[in-house]
Amino acid sequence: MGIIKEFRTFIVKGNAIDMAVGIIVGAAFGVVVKSLVDDIMMPPLGYVLGGIDFSSMGHEIAPAVKAGSPHPITGLEVTKDMPATVLRYGLFINAIITLLIQGFAVFLVVKGINSLKRKEATAPAAPAEPPADVKLLTEIRDLLARR
Repeated sequence: MGIIKEFRTFIVKGNAIDMAVGIIVGAAFGVVVKSLVDDIMMPPLGYVLGGIDFSSMGHEIAPAVKAGSPHPITGLEVTKDMPATVLRYGLFINAIITLLIQGFAVFLVVKGINSLKRKEATAPAAPAEPPADVKLLTEIRDLLARR
């Protein structure tokens, strides 16, 4: 029973729950950034560069061949069961752009958090209460000054 109790305590602690929320939000953010790159940024960039569709860019290393046939398959006959060997560098370009955007977004979040932490650290703390002996000496001094 001890391990179950320890696990329950671990799960209920804020750190595990915060981590789970961060992972879920991070995954959702990744989907949004991927859509931003694939659907919003790359089409205009491809248009500006002469109508290039980056997602379909690639270099065919070997054509698709039907099992038992020495002739390559062309056109509509190519299926997922008989794919050609292709280096899809266009998808790689999309992935690099997605990585750069996500990395920049994380950088901005961390930079914001660090600046908030610095503001908290530089904020002047309330003056500490003087010790009892200092208070007593101050009162004695004030009384003597009044005489």
